[in-house]
Amino acid sequence: MNNNILFCIEELSIQYPNSNTRTVNDISFNLYEGERIGLIGESGSGKSTIGKAMLNLLPDMTKIEGTIKFRNKSIFSLNSKQLRHLRGELVGLVFQDPMSRFNPIMTIGEHCIETLQVHNYKISYQAAKKIAIDILAKVKVNLICWKQYPHELSGGMRQRVAIAMVLLLNPKIIIADEPTTALDATVANEILEELVYLCQERNMGLLLISHNLAMVSKYCNRLAIMKDGKLLEIGKISNILNHPQHDYTKSLLKIALHTQREENYISIEVDKQNKIEIKPLLAIKNLKQHFIVDQNLIQSFFLKKTQTIKAVDNISLQVFPGDSLGLIGESGCGKSTLSRTILQLLKATSGNINFRGQDLTQLSSKEMRFQRRHLQMIFQDPQASLNPLMTIGESISEPLIIHNLATKKQAQNQAYEMLEIVKLSPANYYYYRYPEELSGGQQQRVAIARALITKPSLVICDEPVSMLDVCVQEQILNLMSELKDEFKLTYLFITHDLLVARSFCNKIAVMKQGKILEINDTKNIFRYPKHPYTVKLLKSIPLLLS
Repeated sequence: MNNNILFCIEELSIQYPNSNTRTVNDISFNLYEGERIGLIGESGSGKSTIGKAMLNLLPDMTKIEGTIKFRNKSIFSLNSKQLRHLRGELVGLVFQDPMSRFNPIMTIGEHCIETLQVHNYKISYQAAKKIAIDILAKVKVNLICWKQYPHELSGGMRQRVAIAMVLLLNPKIIIADEPTTALDATVANEILEELVYLCQERNMGLLLISHNLAMVSKYCNRLAIMKDGKLLEIGKISNILNHPQHDYTKSLLKIALHTQREENYISIEVDKQNKIEIKPLLAIKNLKQHFIVDQNLIQSFFLKKTQTIKAVDNISLQVFPGDSLGLIGESGCGKSTLSRTILQLLKATSGNINFRGQDLTQLSSKEMRFQRRHLQMIFQDPQASLNPLMTIGESISEPLIIHNLATKKQAQNQAYEMLEIVKLSPANYYYYRYPEELSGGQQQRVAIARALITKPSLVICDEPVSMLDVCVQEQILNLMSELKDEFKLTYLFITHDLLVARSFCNKIAVMKQGKILEINDTKNIFRYPKHPYTVKLLKSIPLLLS
């Protein structure tokens, strides 16, 4: 790292239109060439707002005080042509939600070509394609994705493509807003190691916005802690971790260290005498979910055969009442496809899904609709799973109306009760709010309330805390544990975070390329892993002060 300043932020305050409070309040720091700063804070602390402000991407009428300079020139004085040069060629932004980066009617290849040709109209298609394929390979994106559309990729795979698109233009600095949220530890490490290597090779700066303290401490030079729009402290990683000054920083360290403790296992006791008589709540046998890749007429004629993606490839597993089974695996391994197949949102290619004594693959749409009251799902992105035009109360009570389980008045009363149960109190305040008025953690509590209001037997959780900061993660996981006992729930918990799985799940199944590689009690998976891939996953876990 040298002393050349890339970004200089001085006394920055930001207040969004129609807001009475400042999202960012009097923040100052510099980002130097070759430096990597980790910006840590809970959801709503203002981290992403700073990243957008550095590219002048805030909404019109936003009130901005203070200055942001790139190479000693105010970004607020740049004209449209200069801003276009800044965004992409000088500064690359990796968004938390990769779908916001893509045009849904363009293939991945078309996105890459467009990015290069917009900034260099002289480059040929073939030259652009060669550059794009090389960069995609660096972030482990298979060439088969070139002709696929964004919705055909997993969340993690979309994030890899989004990162590749930023790297295409060789920027001087990358602002990465939660770039590994949807990625497993092995892929996250590979991508961040590549980013760090590029920073060092090209003397490139990196602002890594994240809630993962251990990951940031591994890959950054300096650490900045934010809360409620304020910068609480900033300094070298070793100084912050060994000598934290602020109470909030100390609480973050305490939570992170607690999560990574080896003895932090969930233990669920089952009556040994009756164990042999307990029937599985969910029994999956030889389940397959295969997709045929679309080909054009010329490809079909010359290849004479179709390409098949085996997203779920002959999987068998059992989930018993009271279990919290963690399903672990890299992005694109088929975890979410498996969950959607269990719910019959996707029809299985073959195999059986026995739930509560019935094979779901043989049920009609009407029969499956009845079963779904007993089989609910909590999604990764709570905001995307809630209707923005419905109040919180309406969203929670809707399943009762859909399944004819209550009158409108009864559903309203039960929604009030669920709001109190998930600790959104007072209920009459939250009932009439809209999703956009709530924080990410509050939105996830709403999603949990909505999933539980029909009193299901099995809840499938698809990365339910991956988008939340560590403090809110702990609150949500504790809440889910409490509700498990209160509602006698069984969880299928899909995640890429092994430490979260260890603290929440009593069993873990490891998945790769559509197959279950091994399944065992959580303690045995961590202490005595059998498959080489499981060993690799465990070694890739970012640990704090390790």
